[in-house]
Amino acid sequence: MHIRTLGLWSISLSFIVSLLCSFSAHADDWLTLNIQGVSGELDRNIRAHLGQLPSSKVQRRAYIFNAEDNISAALHSLGYYHGQVEREVLSPEEGTWTLKLTIKPGPPTIIEWVDINLDGEILHDPVVLDWLNSLTIRPGDILNDGIYEQIKSQLVTLALARGYFDGKYIKSVITVNRDMNTARITLNYDSGQRYLIGDVSFEGQTLNSDLMQSLIPFKIDSPYSTANIASLNRELLDTGYFSNIKVLPLVDKSVDFYVPIKVEVSPKPSHSIELGLGADIGNTTEKTLEPRVRLTWRTPQINRFGQSQETSLEWAPDKPKFLTTYTIPLTHPLDDQLKIRLGILRDKYGVTQVYDPNDKKFKNTGELEANKFLVGVIRQQKLDNNWLLSYSLEGIREHYTQSEIDYDPTFVLFGASMSKTVRSDNSLDPKSGYFQHYSVEYANPSLGSSVRLTRIQTKYKWIDTFFEKHRIVTRLDLGINLATEEDLAFIPPSLRYFAGGDQSIRGYSYQELGPYLDYTSASGELTRQVVGGRYLMVGSLEYQYYLTPTWRVAAFVDAGNAFDVNQIEPIVSVGPGIHWISPIGPIKLDLGVGLKETDTVDRPWRIHLTMGSEL
Repeated sequence: MHIRTLGLWSISLSFIVSLLCSFSAHADDWLTLNIQGVSGELDRNIRAHLGQLPSSKVQRRAYIFNAEDNISAALHSLGYYHGQVEREVLSPEEGTWTLKLTIKPGPPTIIEWVDINLDGEILHDPVVLDWLNSLTIRPGDILNDGIYEQIKSQLVTLALARGYFDGKYIKSVITVNRDMNTARITLNYDSGQRYLIGDVSFEGQTLNSDLMQSLIPFKIDSPYSTANIASLNRELLDTGYFSNIKVLPLVDKSVDFYVPIKVEVSPKPSHSIELGLGADIGNTTEKTLEPRVRLTWRTPQINRFGQSQETSLEWAPDKPKFLTTYTIPLTHPLDDQLKIRLGILRDKYGVTQVYDPNDKKFKNTGELEANKFLVGVIRQQKLDNNWLLSYSLEGIREHYTQSEIDYDPTFVLFGASMSKTVRSDNSLDPKSGYFQHYSVEYANPSLGSSVRLTRIQTKYKWIDTFFEKHRIVTRLDLGINLATEEDLAFIPPSLRYFAGGDQSIRGYSYQELGPYLDYTSASGELTRQVVGGRYLMVGSLEYQYYLTPTWRVAAFVDAGNAFDVNQIEPIVSVGPGIHWISPIGPIKLDLGVGLKETDTVDRPWRIHLTMGSEL
């Protein structure tokens, strides 16, 4: 049945296309239009008023008969009241007729004054006043009926969006003096009283009523605006609790200028499971295909207090990861959360090499592997100035073998961080914005840690778009570990600094770069192992050019590295990229090329495929 339906649709579509093509060709056979004397906006407006070319003898007669009236209407709408039209019809007995129109538009009508007078509470509305100041229509402009109607419509639309539901025009008129070729525009709008937001009621929710009330981002009795309604919808959507959301202003049920708000919601399914498949196709240390499987289990609402959980299990060769996070809303479901985390992770860092005396070079034999167990408690708060404040207590135990010595340190980390993101718009590909992040973590032997450590990090990203199509993206990552020389080996790899990857230095594998140690193994081989550094400094400058609104090309320079006191080796990579601005966010394909060989990595190249917003 499905195949049959598809076949019928294909036949019908072909028939319609053929019919349209034959109709178009038939219409051209009846009349050819030749317009002279005007161009640009006048020409386009005249053709729009004349309409489609005729497709029959009767239509052709009516088209030619009404041509002058339609042209006069087109000229008047753009402020030309003294236009002249010369019409010539070439009508052979056989073949296509030709309608030749020679138009002299005459002098334009100039706006002498513009009087936009507002009465009522709207007179003191800053948003409306900003709109009024942004109008470009001025005395001395050529009269344009379309712009006049647009201004009238914009004011009504803005007034309704701002809660002036009783507003109306007292006077709206264009007075034209045809002898002087001048016009006066008068708009007098009385807004009346602005309505206020009344009680907000919820239907369909299974959450605590206090929790739902805390999601209302405005005060009852606030002036009505669609922006407030949209912010409530956005708050409900961002919680992740609901599958369907309707925020309905009941203007027709307003009492004493108070508009009640009705919210209808439907809870999400109790559980969801997401399966992700991927692969890391070759890197600069191991030329292999490394499959990845990720399973994520989410429970968006465990109970009426809005608590939720997310558990992810990721498998890759030698890199299994398990992480579960339990979230408890405190004073606000979005702006104040307590997160409890438990994880078991295995990861690889840097590269391990053995010297081959025959080839007189180091060859890759593996990487620095670490098994990590963590448990942590984090409180995350969004402040009024849009800063995100977090403070945490995290315990980790990490096992790794470095220079053929086994380490098993324990750390209890007290941490705090602040970050802020500013976007020019809420799209997934903002034209401008910036991100800044600052964090500090502290561990002390007297508080349960193996060694004393102070870890400080800061990150910056800045985006701006110039002349619509030219976009600049820059970022800077800095980090420092404050610890004594004898304690460095006891700082686990997950707390050290490495460089490399699509968010660091492109052209190199993830966490491949950093300081290294040389040692002689138990079998007598000279071995070199990248173990990470105390310091991190990585920056990037990227230029992007929009070919179309959804496609752009890019060129970038990444530079920096992870360092130690006795090893400072800056790395630079460059490359091109092509980006597709998809409905789910930018998808970027970048080719990174390293400009130099290092002691542990040959001069590499690498393709990076990433998805997601840069802010």
